[in-house]
Amino acid sequence: MKSNSIISDFLSKFCYAVLALMVLSTGFVAATHNRAGEITYEKLGTYTYRATIVTYTKTSSPADRPELEFWWGDGTRDTVPRSGIVFGVGPDVQKNTYVATHVYPGPGSFTMYFLDENRNANVINIPGSVNIPFYVETQLIISPAFLTNSSPQLLQPPIDNGAVNRLFIHNPNAFDPDGDSLSYELTECKGFGGQPVPGFVYPSASVSFTLDSVTGDLVWDSPQLVGEYNVAMIIREWRNIPGVGLLNIGFVTRDMQITIYPPLNDPPVITAVSDTCVLAGSVLAFSVSASDNNASETVTLTATGGPFTLSQNPAVFVSVPSQGSATGDFQWSTVCAHVRRSPYTVVFKAEDNNAQIPLVDLESVSITVVGPAPLNPQANPSGNALQLSWDQSSCAEAVGYHIYRRISVFGFNPGDCETGVPAYTGYVRIATLNGLTSTSYIDNDNGAGLAPAVEYCYMVAAFYPDGAESYASVEFCGRLIRDLPVLTNADVEVTDALNGAVNIAWSKPTQIDPVQTPGPYRYVLQRETSPGNFTDVVTYTDLNDTLHTETGLNTAGSDQAYRVQLWNDTPGNVFLAGNTRAGSTVFLNINPGDRKNRLQWTSEVPWTNDYFRIYRNNGSGPFTLIDSTADLTYTDDTLVNGNLYCYYIQSVGAYQDTGLVNPILNRSQQVCATPVDNEAPCPPALSGVANCEALQIEFSWFSNDSCGADIGIVELYFTPVSGASPVLLTTINAPATSVTYLGTGSIAGCYSVLAVDTNGNRGELGQPFCTGPCPEDELPNIFTPDNNQVNDVYHPLLPYRDIVRVDMRIFNRWGDQVFKTEDPFIGWDGTRNNAGVECPEGVYFYICEVFETPDPTNPSVQQAPRVLNGFVHLTRTSAP
Repeated sequence: MKSNSIISDFLSKFCYAVLALMVLSTGFVAATHNRAGEITYEKLGTYTYRATIVTYTKTSSPADRPELEFWWGDGTRDTVPRSGIVFGVGPDVQKNTYVATHVYPGPGSFTMYFLDENRNANVINIPGSVNIPFYVETQLIISPAFLTNSSPQLLQPPIDNGAVNRLFIHNPNAFDPDGDSLSYELTECKGFGGQPVPGFVYPSASVSFTLDSVTGDLVWDSPQLVGEYNVAMIIREWRNIPGVGLLNIGFVTRDMQITIYPPLNDPPVITAVSDTCVLAGSVLAFSVSASDNNASETVTLTATGGPFTLSQNPAVFVSVPSQGSATGDFQWSTVCAHVRRSPYTVVFKAEDNNAQIPLVDLESVSITVVGPAPLNPQANPSGNALQLSWDQSSCAEAVGYHIYRRISVFGFNPGDCETGVPAYTGYVRIATLNGLTSTSYIDNDNGAGLAPAVEYCYMVAAFYPDGAESYASVEFCGRLIRDLPVLTNADVEVTDALNGAVNIAWSKPTQIDPVQTPGPYRYVLQRETSPGNFTDVVTYTDLNDTLHTETGLNTAGSDQAYRVQLWNDTPGNVFLAGNTRAGSTVFLNINPGDRKNRLQWTSEVPWTNDYFRIYRNNGSGPFTLIDSTADLTYTDDTLVNGNLYCYYIQSVGAYQDTGLVNPILNRSQQVCATPVDNEAPCPPALSGVANCEALQIEFSWFSNDSCGADIGIVELYFTPVSGASPVLLTTINAPATSVTYLGTGSIAGCYSVLAVDTNGNRGELGQPFCTGPCPEDELPNIFTPDNNQVNDVYHPLLPYRDIVRVDMRIFNRWGDQVFKTEDPFIGWDGTRNNAGVECPEGVYFYICEVFETPDPTNPSVQQAPRVLNGFVHLTRTSAP
């Protein structure tokens, strides 16, 4: 079904183009009237859409379109009658509106379009515009992934004026009723069969002609020639799909016309207005002013944009035209229904009433309506968790809440446009709750339990269907009650695979509720045997017993993790009061390298480790502190290969609360390693000097002593183009750091080197040195095809090089072509097309386009050919 639709669309476009050509071939060119246009659509039902086609045409043209042929993109088309017409939109410009409704067969991608003859005559940047049809298209995507999809509405007309040497700005003022994000891009104007107009170019400018992909500002700085110009832009819709991200869900194409007049007038200037954000439920009000250098001209201020099109509480703008300047007042009483992720765009337009050339200035303002922050948040302790709660959002349009957490307060004071919780605060999103009434959450760290003696802080933000976030709540914090023991130590006492030992310590609870937990009590120390599974180690019935050393462990091969349970042993009411969070020993791994050992360790504990001390000995004797770091890695790089070095790590940390051991010190197991040269040398840095005359390259390279002190050989490789498979050219023994390479016919290409050290470790190829071609050819001005085996064939004087092909054409004095070839050797034997019919003696003219070897760094880009032209004398009388 889909392929038939595509074929049908193609045939429709093809047949229409053929018909247009037939009409043009009869010399009928009266239907020359289209200036600008676009197609938008609105969803009415599941698969039912209403399309609106708007064209701007030349009123004085005898051509008129009471109806248009419109293709829906699913293989069907309709004849759509005109439903509205507005005259006087501009000088000799009328606006035509056509509306049609269609039911699509189901989900899919559909490109709707219309093609009408023809464009108006004398469009500067469209050659022969009077004979070029007008074509625009819009893409609709219907998918079960999104329930609504109406196209953006373009609120600023596609007819505009400018002046030579005056900055020109246009903005389509696109408003998406679904709140989708929009992007903008230039595209070529289209004609026959929906193909780019042949010879179309963007308007020339003294500085630049650009389209801002985010704001939609089309800036022409500055026009150079008087006349009419057409340009086209694509406005794409982007929908934020949960789990997918931003997805392109369609586009609208606008083909617009700009008329540039002589510089007989200066446009008015609007005072800049800053982008802003507003809290839903509050009133946004500000003034806009514009002035004109020509004080006698009347300035009119108007405004268009999404806020003015809303059904609920639309914005208003009031301004009275006045001479020399104008002021207007913008006011918008926002409500929760206005909250959305994408900002609203308002375009203010100042226009003067110059009798010859009325000019305008535009000022775009982005307005984001933000939902209110959740109020009255609280965090209350509950066992090893914190119970969070807050008031329901005052905006019924909110669909859930994001919860963010960090340790200790940050002091966040959001800016006016700072929604949600930014990453720089250190807060991390820990939960997403769906539903407006979901206003509580138990934070137990996904079942692991929160750490005691730690201040946990939170912020909550509401979110909306399109992904918009409200302002964040105030920061609110809480900490657990000290009604459970607090683990403080898991310290490796002895390193051994069978008889290792670990010292475990904890602090006793200080806030036990004697009503809920009357006692007596006992501790049960447990060790983790597999993720989430624990076995009992020892039991203590005295709360003051807070130390234990476990032996018979494999501390050499793995870390050891512990937790402490508190049991209430009241007769008839025995229950587990709770657990400490588990904490592990520091576990060290070492990766030996060339004159270095790379240390890496892990430590999963409920307190905060501030930094780590690194201790080392030379295989025996006492350990010495060599350094400290806050990282979990360290490289000891001042070693001797073959010598044994042993290490352990000591963590230094603490809880936030006072009254607990501080600092908390814990050792890792001891690990030994021997540095060995198992590292390849770094790629040498290659440079070169190309000599086209000698057809050679002088190479030199440099190696860093830290990773290249023991280089044994350097290998030089070649590829004809960057990225191709390298070929070994030569090998150079150390300590040499240079070589001269002699090319054979060409030196164009990319060269790179790799180093091999004295232990056979091979490095990687370094960054290539690339040099372009050295094209050389020289054509003679005489040849003598008299079959005496001397100068019988016309060819370059020197052996040519770095030439892929030529387009060589030779003409006689009457302009007749007598020979043509693409062979760089040329090889003309003096006969017509080398077919045996001798060309008469005389002077011949040649034009030769020379296509040289591409730049090896960008081989896909064909260089412009070099053009040779000159004369050659053909004679069959050899010189004596």
